[in-house]
Amino acid sequence: MTGRPQNDLLRQLAPRDFELLAPHLQPVDIEAGHILHHAGDAVAAVHFPCGPTLVSFAVPVEDDREVESLLVGREGAVGVAAGRNPSLAYSRIVVKLGGTLVRLPLRALEQAQQRSAALEEAFSRYADCQFAQLLQNAACNAAHSIEQRAAKWIISTQERIGQAEIPLTHEQLAGMLGVSRSYASRVIQMFKARRILATRRGAILILDAAALAARACCCNDWVKKHFDEVLGAASADG
Repeated sequence: MTGRPQNDLLRQLAPRDFELLAPHLQPVDIEAGHILHHAGDAVAAVHFPCGPTLVSFAVPVEDDREVESLLVGREGAVGVAAGRNPSLAYSRIVVKLGGTLVRLPLRALEQAQQRSAALEEAFSRYADCQFAQLLQNAACNAAHSIEQRAAKWIISTQERIGQAEIPLTHEQLAGMLGVSRSYASRVIQMFKARRILATRRGAILILDAAALAARACCCNDWVKKHFDEVLGAASADG
């Protein structure tokens, strides 16, 4: 493909490193709800969400429920933590907000990394960041209230898509929080009563970003700080 996709991880690569990957990058348009991998599936490719596209990792728990463990947008990639060889998906990996993803076979990434230590370092740093995000989300689920976590997930989603109106349903938010749809709806209604959020069909609109941030936990900020420190260092090194 020609030009750089709208993906931060690919855009921060040095020109010589991107050129090693470019012939193998395959853009595909995928609708919301499409499952990239079920738990136990072989993961033989990396997917880079572009623009407002979002991918989620949903881990099953009791009572046929799932809890969102990771949300990946244009800042990163899905499948990097699988390493250099095909691995097995632990969670269900699904496109949360549809759009363009760029697919890269893991075999092609392995071959490129053998030719460039800087490229290997860049993806290793990103895998570290993704692991840190998982750890922070686990701590968040244990320590923070539903209101704090809902505000965090809404802010995190908004930052990735870059617009105040978020195409996020009550059911999707419930999946992020690991609660019932009715519980998620009550939280949204509370934010609406305080004029922090508004809703439209299939979307949530942020009316008061400062008030929403004040009700969120600090987990999203800590994760962003780690991303900036680790990936910023990678960019500076490159």
